[in-house]
Amino acid sequence: MQNNYIGYHFSVEPKELGSEILIAELGETAFESFIETENGLSAYVQKELWNENILDDIQILHSEEFTISYTIEEIEQVNWNEEWEKNFEPIDIDGICQIRAPFHEKNDAQYDIVIEPKMSFGTGHHETTFMMAQHLLETDVTGMKTLDMGCGTAILAILAEMRGAQPIDAIDIDNWCYLNSIENAERNNCKHITVYEGNASLLVDQQYDLIIANINRNILLNDMQAYVDRLNKGGILLLSGFYEEDIPFIDASCTEKGLTYVKKFQKNNWVSLKYVN
Repeated sequence: MQNNYIGYHFSVEPKELGSEILIAELGETAFESFIETENGLSAYVQKELWNENILDDIQILHSEEFTISYTIEEIEQVNWNEEWEKNFEPIDIDGICQIRAPFHEKNDAQYDIVIEPKMSFGTGHHETTFMMAQHLLETDVTGMKTLDMGCGTAILAILAEMRGAQPIDAIDIDNWCYLNSIENAERNNCKHITVYEGNASLLVDQQYDLIIANINRNILLNDMQAYVDRLNKGGILLLSGFYEEDIPFIDASCTEKGLTYVKKFQKNNWVSLKYVN
């Protein structure tokens, strides 16, 4: 018997942080699949598990910090690969790295990353993931012990290993991201990535040469001391997940802890910063 689905198509502003919170809250209900879209996300629930009050406890919908609207449709059957294919185009990063789904053809890029997006974010389409990948592509990370904090789909951890970094710890607080990261690391034949479910509290007694943190401003500021404490002398800290107007807050936190600013990438209003210890 084929399941019918109810699809909710959300427009979210600001998209990155709002979508992360929304997917976390929806994941506590009967919604079972989420797809990142240009303006937000689509969420799907089996019709037999749906009720008209399903969004009543979704707190972010009532937050003044976000603008969220949505439309609803009933779908007779969902072909998830087809849905992903409609919403997930291959990404080309400076002609050097291609990020694609299994159903896309391989091109001649030096680094070919294949991920199954599923419910996770961090597909490479967002400006922050794109810019962090740019940092990795121009940095010699050979032999660096690496942390990918808030790893999402583990794209950045995978690229770091392809660039020669090892060993690599990938951490995300979201269970689906944790599971998806394991799957994507295996899909790309990575041998040096270990994925953990949790937050910065897992970093006790660890030291790294390279820390990648693509999260959001508030979490970065909250955890910055933990990152600095875990970063070896001469180590590199790559940060993203925030806007240009957030730079003074991020920079003040980094510099007062002894880090030195190196470089900025900017894409639309999003930025990514590089520091050394």
